[in-house]
Order: sequence, then C-alpha cells, then structure tokens
Amino acid sequence: MNRSLLTLVIFLLTASLNAQTQHRFSRADTLRGMLRPERTCFDVHYYDLEIKVDAKLRRIAGSNKIHFLAVEDFRELQLDLFANMEIAEITWQGQKLAFSREFNAVFVRFPERILKGSKQMIEVLYAGAPSVAKRPPWDGGFVWEKDPNGNDWVNVACEGFGASSWWPLKDHLSDEPDSLQFSVIYPRGAYVVSNGNLRRTEDLPGEFTKWVYFVGNPINSYNLSLQIGDYVKFTDVYKNTSGYHELKYYVLKDNKEAAVAHFKQVKGMLECFEKYFGEYPFWSDGYALVETSYWGMEHQSGIAYGNNYKNNAFDFDFIIIHESGHEWFGNSISVADHADMWVHEAFTTYMEAIYVEHFHGQEQMIAYLNTQRPLIGNKMPIQGVKDVNFEDWPDADMYYKGSWMLHTLRNIVGDDERWFAMLKQMCEDYRHSIVDSKTIIDFVSWKLGEDYSAFFAEYLNHVGNPILEYKIERKKRRSTLSYRWVANEANFNMPIDISMYGETLRLQPTTEWQSITEKKLSEKNLEFDPDWGLYEVRNVSNQ
Repeated sequence: MNRSLLTLVIFLLTASLNAQTQHRFSRADTLRGMLRPERTCFDVHYYDLEIKVDAKLRRIAGSNKIHFLAVEDFRELQLDLFANMEIAEITWQGQKLAFSREFNAVFVRFPERILKGSKQMIEVLYAGAPSVAKRPPWDGGFVWEKDPNGNDWVNVACEGFGASSWWPLKDHLSDEPDSLQFSVIYPRGAYVVSNGNLRRTEDLPGEFTKWVYFVGNPINSYNLSLQIGDYVKFTDVYKNTSGYHELKYYVLKDNKEAAVAHFKQVKGMLECFEKYFGEYPFWSDGYALVETSYWGMEHQSGIAYGNNYKNNAFDFDFIIIHESGHEWFGNSISVADHADMWVHEAFTTYMEAIYVEHFHGQEQMIAYLNTQRPLIGNKMPIQGVKDVNFEDWPDADMYYKGSWMLHTLRNIVGDDERWFAMLKQMCEDYRHSIVDSKTIIDFVSWKLGEDYSAFFAEYLNHVGNPILEYKIERKKRRSTLSYRWVANEANFNMPIDISMYGETLRLQPTTEWQSITEKKLSEKNLEFDPDWGLYEVRNVSNQ
C-alpha cells in the first residue's frame, strides 16, 4: 500500500477514537451548517477579495466586496468569519452597517428593507491571525512553513474547516459565486499562486507586489486557496478535440527538473478522464498543479500537490490522479451540504480504479480495488448529518466503501457501454451544478432504467455489508439451493452473479428466501466471487 495512503488511513482511524456514534450538535453547528432565512434571503454572484499577508507575524488583513442578489425582502443577513478574526467595519452604499456576532456567524443589519430582486454590494474590512492547520489538509487553516532553502512557504487548506476561517463570506456549499477576483499583497520576490488566471501584478510602495487572480467559473468556498513560495512556473500543452490547452505548473525552484519529468502523466490522466467523464470542466480557468508543503487538495484549477514526485505500485501518483479527479466530482459537480460528501469522494476514488483499468487492464483494476477494500471501516454510515456542517466521520468509508459500492453497481448493470454513458451524462448534465445525494441517486436510476434507491440506501445509510445467506438441502438425486439477502433495507433486492458448475448464473435475491433445484449440487459446485462486489456470504445449510 502507498505509504502516504497508509498515513491517511492511520490518521482517520486515530481520529475515530474520539468520535462518538451519537453526535451532539451545538448552536454553532447549526449556524454554520443550516440554511436559515438570514442565508437564503440572498444569492452571492461575485466576490472581490483582497488580502495583505504578513508571514512573519502570521497575520492577514484585507477586505471582501460581496455582490449579491436579494432573493427575498430582508433587513438582516448572515455572513461567516471565525471569531478569532476581527471585523473593522462593514459598509453599504457609503454607510457603516451595524453587525453582531454569534460564534463564527456575523449578522449584518441594514438601515432599510432590502427588496427582492435588487442587486447589492457590501464590503467587509477585517484582519487577524487565521487558524493554523495542525495537520493539513485534514486539519484546516493556514500553513506557515519554510522551504528547504529557508524561504517562507505559505499554503492554505480549509475543506470542512471552512473558508470563513480566513475570509468573510457566505460559507455554505449551497451558494457558489458565479466568479471571483482574489488579490494578494506580499513582499516582492516571492511567487503568489491562486486559482484561475493571473490577471496582472502591480508593484506597490514599500517593496510589495499585488497579485490579482480571476476565477471565471463557479467555485465552492473551500476551493479558493493561496500558495506563496520560491516558485518557478513552467508549462506544457494538452490537445483534445476542443483545441490546445495550457497546463501550468508551479514548483519550488530546486524541484523543477523532477517535476518536468513527473508531471508528464497529467496528459494521460486528462485523456483518460475526458474519455469516461467528459471534457475537463474548467479550461477557461486553466489546469494547474501547485507544489505545497502538505500532501494535496483539490483546489479548483489550482490543485495543491505535495506527494514528493513519487508514483505508487500501480505506476501513478495518487495525488495527481485523485485530486484532479475532483475537478469533475467535487468542483464541477458539488454538493450543497457536507453530509453528502460521498458524491465527491466515492466517485473520485472510483476514478482511480478506472485510471488503472484504462492503462493496465481489468485485472490490475481489480488488484487496485483490493488495496482499497481492507480500508473499509464500517464504523458509521457514509451519509452524514445535514444542516450542521458535518465532518466527524470516524473512518474513510466515503472513499473506499463508496468506491466499492460503485464497482458493485457497475457489475449489477453488466453493460459497460451503458455504465460509462451514464457517468459521462451525469458530468455533462450537472456540470458546474450543486446537487445532493437524492439528485445523484435519482439520476443513476433514471439513466440506467432501474430503481436503485434501496441499493444506495443500504450502502450509504447503514454500517456493514449486505450478507448473502444460502443453504443447500439434498433429497435423493436433487438438491435445492435457497438464498436471500440479509440487509438493513427491507426492499433490498440486489442481483448477483455466482458460478455454478463453472458457469455464470445471475441470481435475483431479495430479503425473502428463494430457491432453485439442481442435480447433485454441493458447496464444491458453487463459487462466490469476492471481486464482483461488496457483499459477504454466509452458509446456513446446517442451521
């Protein structure tokens, strides 16, 4: 197993020691995770964020101009900014607005009613020492490091933890801006990298430079990031049916030679994923890898990379392939609530297996999936709790159990042409869209022509795997094979392929006993392929 992958698993399992099966949620959780009227009353269209970064003091200061459309009449709205960050003032149409805090929520009051349909802009001036990430990317915040040559190396990773840990915004996944501008002021000499395209740089008094980036596509809040270091930029070109596309890479100067060779796998990855999932969703903002001091993160159009230029036993770099996969599932198709994060992680983890199959064949794909299977913990359901910004999973099942769930469904369908057509259509129909679990499950069922709601409910909403119970009863020259599913969902009816007398047979088990009669049937004539899907087998013949 990849050492970095093992590190992830150990961290997640260690964290689970402090997790409780029965979660208790606070008022702060609700304020962060729920779409209350103070949030649903407005729809953000554009952020214009500017910050000045002081690496020595580990502080930032700046402003965010928030452009929004009033969805309802209102007098008060909610923004989000961690309580350790100080708001100097909030202004609207030249007036200072009254505001108050409750935990990390900021309630802004207007002097008059804001009317539905009106376009508005407020500006928030703020400063402070943002939370420091203790173990990025899993524990979010700012990362203040030094590179091997002693230069400042500043990174940000805040998935789950929250973008509001370092900038003021409507910090809920359901509302992505249509676009944003991000300006960073930093002492001259370093290279500042963020998402999207660099619009310009400006030399400022006092040996400072302002770097102005623009993201022209919708982007979820945790994906906006900042990387500052002794970087050098180099490029490559990828050609597909829509034309030539620049690939941008930002790495520490001493690592350029290694990066030039190692990042060649990016073009093969893009070719593979575009074949099965449709064109890369963010060409107008570009594709970039940015070297970071932590392992990696799927920052849209500016992916954080920190895997030290190493491939795994299957001859690919896990971080490049996995985090790039998130551009389709996570960044283009995004969920509205953290509780549904399996949509991001299960599909992307399954994409790794597809990558292996594309380049090395089905046998190696199965071998790769079998490196994931031992990591399934079954400590709690994959589906999280909604409206509380849930992130307290005690295992990595949204990744690995989710990947095996999709592999199982592919074998149920038994038709790769239909299967991959469904996946590609999903990526096209929900391109740059915000979804929830039900949306995805309904789409899969519709596109494949079967109701898979019970299938998904079994794997997402319960711990454990479905168990195929069977028994063989012999009478003279004939034998009866009886079988059923033992599952949490009463209407669970997953078909399964088994081998009988060396021939493949598809059974249609439900949670009720069914049977077939055969001649001289015994356990030796039956084979249950563990690689077919995520299930267990129990022989109850003697019970």
